[in-house]
Amino acid sequence: MTTEQEHHNLGSGRILREFIRSPMQTASVLPSSARLAAQMVVGIPERGEPVVVELGAGTGAFTSAIQQRLGGRGRHIVVELNGRFAAEIARAYPSVEVVCEDAVRLPDLLAELRVGPVDVVVSGLPWVAYAGRPPLIESVARVLSPAGVYTQFAYNWTRWAAPARRLLGGLRTEFEEVVTTMTVWRNLPPAVVYVSRRPRVVRAVGDGDQAR
Repeated sequence: MTTEQEHHNLGSGRILREFIRSPMQTASVLPSSARLAAQMVVGIPERGEPVVVELGAGTGAFTSAIQQRLGGRGRHIVVELNGRFAAEIARAYPSVEVVCEDAVRLPDLLAELRVGPVDVVVSGLPWVAYAGRPPLIESVARVLSPAGVYTQFAYNWTRWAAPARRLLGGLRTEFEEVVTTMTVWRNLPPAVVYVSRRPRVVRAVGDGDQAR
C-alpha cells in the first residue's frame, strides 16, 4: 500500500468519527481526493505572495494542495471550527496559521490577524455553514481583493437540493463570474467545483461597511 493510500485511509477514519460526533459540522464521511483538491486550488496564482484563506480544512486534503501550490510563498490561513481537526492541521503544517473559529466571523478574524485583502478563499465547508447570519458568502466577498477567487465544491448528488441551489444563487449575486467545473469522477462521491471570481462589492477588512 502506498503512503498516499495509507494517508487516505487514516483520513477516512478520522472524518467518519467526526461526522458521527457532529454531522452538521463535517461536510463528508470521506476525505476529498487529490483530483478534487487540484481543482479547488486553481485560483492560486503561480507567482507573487498570495494570501490564501482555507475554510473547513478537515483532515487537510485541500491544505496539502494549497501548500504545494504556494511552494513556500505568501500566507496560508486555515479557519476550522472542529478543534481536533484544527490541532492536527497545526501539527502537520507548522507554516500554516490555524484559527479554531466559526467562518461566519471571517472579516473580524482576519482583521484580528491583520490580514489585508485576500487573494483566494478555498472552502471545504458543508451546506449548513452557509445558513447563518451574516450570510457566509457575503463575508467571503467582503474579504476578497477585487480580483479575488473563491472556490467551493459540491457533490453531484446534492447539487439540485434546495440548500445547494441557494448557495449557487448567492454566489451569482455576490460575484461577477461563477464557473462550474467538469465533474471530478475520481472523487467519492463525484463532485464539481464552483469557481467564483471578482466580488461585486469589495470591502477592506476591518473597515466596517466602508466600500472600496
